[in-house]
Amino acid sequence: MLQGKDLILATRKFATEYRGRSWWHVIITLVVLAAGYTGVFLVNPIWAKVICGLLVALTLGRMFVIYHDYLHQSILQHSKAARGLFTVFGWYMLAPVSIWERSHNYHHAHNSKLYTSSIGSFPIVTKEKYLASPRGERTVYMFIRHPITIGMGYIFMFLYGMCIRSLVSNTGKHWDSIVALVFHIAIGTGIFLLSGWAGLVFGFFVPFFVSLGLGSYLFYAQHNFPDVKFAEKDGWTYHDAALSSSSHMRMSWVMRWFLANIGYHHIHHLNPRIPFYRLPEVYKAIPELRLAKTTSLLPWDVLKCLRLKVWDSAKQRMVGRREIYA
Repeated sequence: MLQGKDLILATRKFATEYRGRSWWHVIITLVVLAAGYTGVFLVNPIWAKVICGLLVALTLGRMFVIYHDYLHQSILQHSKAARGLFTVFGWYMLAPVSIWERSHNYHHAHNSKLYTSSIGSFPIVTKEKYLASPRGERTVYMFIRHPITIGMGYIFMFLYGMCIRSLVSNTGKHWDSIVALVFHIAIGTGIFLLSGWAGLVFGFFVPFFVSLGLGSYLFYAQHNFPDVKFAEKDGWTYHDAALSSSSHMRMSWVMRWFLANIGYHHIHHLNPRIPFYRLPEVYKAIPELRLAKTTSLLPWDVLKCLRLKVWDSAKQRMVGRREIYA
């Protein structure tokens, strides 16, 4: 049975892209995105605008995962066209390249380490540390992990976290956050001037609130699920973090398409150089990867994930509010 570094080595042969296939996925995604926007701006019935707005939202989610793969250097490297496309897309989605690469690469390198895993991820503290913290710190911690905060990822994770906060912390290094804010607001203003309130709501706010709220939840639930494991820095290993602290999120084939196979998150953490369209292939080829801890987008699984608050070192599991004071 493959374990540890041998399991990582077994995935390496899949960490090769098919350039034509990569471009095909990008192009078909852009075509669906264009169709959705066309429906929003040109179709009159409100119900049709709602449907098209949701189509745009889900397709933006797919494009974001492809953008994420590009920044992991798993697809379309050394392509000037891809670099231009994804740079602009990062501005549009309020996830400019500089801050996304810095925070997300850190997240991959420190996933599930207690006390150091919060950069590029949702904060995790032990039950003991939480109880010993001042009331203000506990309030902020719970606010960040609150379901409404996660669902409002457009505001809290992307607009504030990715752009505004990065500017405050280091304007020189994250100058593209200014570009992203200006570009994003300019697009929204342009949509309003050309299409009015209906265009702004269904072609801008609905897609961003839905896609970035969903993205925020996915990022949360893929590392905050009932069977997740966290480790002290000294006992941490990269491969254990991938398999024990990153979930396999089961999805329908429709959602697998719209979210570009991001549900195979344990495989992605094991080897982020594998293109998203090859993840199902890896899953089928290596039996050990089918033993991963799972969650899903079903309502009861979503609730189970959202109830988790702190790591209980004694019980070696995440616990909810009630168990914190037990």
